[in-house]
Amino acid sequence: MNFRIRIILVSLMLMSCDKNESSTQKDEGTVNCSTGFSTENILVDINEEIYNNDESVLAYSKYSWSSDGTNRILNGNGIPNHQVGTFPNSNNPNSISVQNINESFTLCPSIIYESGLNVVGPAMAIAYALNSVKFDPATAGRCNDAGECRLARGTGNWNIEALGHETFNFGDDMNHAHVQPSGAYHYHGMPELLIDFLGDNNGMILIGWASDGFPVYARYGYSEAEDSQSKLKVLIPSYRLKSQPDENRPNTLTAILGGPNANNNISKPISMGAFTQDYEYIEGLGDLDECNGRFGATPEFPDGIYYYVVTDDFPFFTRCLKGEV
Repeated sequence: MNFRIRIILVSLMLMSCDKNESSTQKDEGTVNCSTGFSTENILVDINEEIYNNDESVLAYSKYSWSSDGTNRILNGNGIPNHQVGTFPNSNNPNSISVQNINESFTLCPSIIYESGLNVVGPAMAIAYALNSVKFDPATAGRCNDAGECRLARGTGNWNIEALGHETFNFGDDMNHAHVQPSGAYHYHGMPELLIDFLGDNNGMILIGWASDGFPVYARYGYSEAEDSQSKLKVLIPSYRLKSQPDENRPNTLTAILGGPNANNNISKPISMGAFTQDYEYIEGLGDLDECNGRFGATPEFPDGIYYYVVTDDFPFFTRCLKGEV
């Protein structure tokens, strides 16, 4: 897939816009972040309503970010503000629909889990993009040791990945996103056309906030992490494929149970990278830690902050959080 396609076929009509991305909020006092980092006054005065006439959307994308002096407040409807793929499709039978997003994030995030707290599953969103679309990098797909798999509500020991292989197809689009049965459009990886919409696809750009209050950036960071004058580079995760598959790992797909492509008579190799368990974290292998983040300077935080990164390679987005949620 060419991730650099810049032609957006959707006509996005700005209906009302009161957006201020200058990182300056009306002065409501200073937050005392004695035990953590301060993110006050950063992107807390955004209010957008944009009509998206993509045939798979045909709805307003509504989202606002504000502050109550202690927390960052997100209100939105989860509708993307950019072109999407065709939904429903043969591998994803769900239609995009309006969601009710009301979330708060501390303005004073702090590191409390040095190795990260694993956050997967439907209990909570690990992060939200600025357009109120959630990041949900894992899937509910599972396989058992016999290679019998479900792409939703699965059981078994082997967690299926949405990206990075060709064995399973979740019907994701050019934004590495697809739609849940609830109608929630969500990102599994790099939201390419959101980055285009925000206007800087070759820079270090803040695209959202994690549930623990730390910022989320896409693809790029400074080559010298704490030097905002150093050159930008593509940041590399510290995960790699294991040299050998784990014991009892199914190597052959024998059945897809349930869903639009159910088939009980399959014999197809399951490539390495199809399961979360196919990867291992090697500290220092790349630029990022086990939560796909690092401490460093950013355009919004020149003195440094911990931040998460959406990457082109596994894990694509963090599966764990360093701060309190």
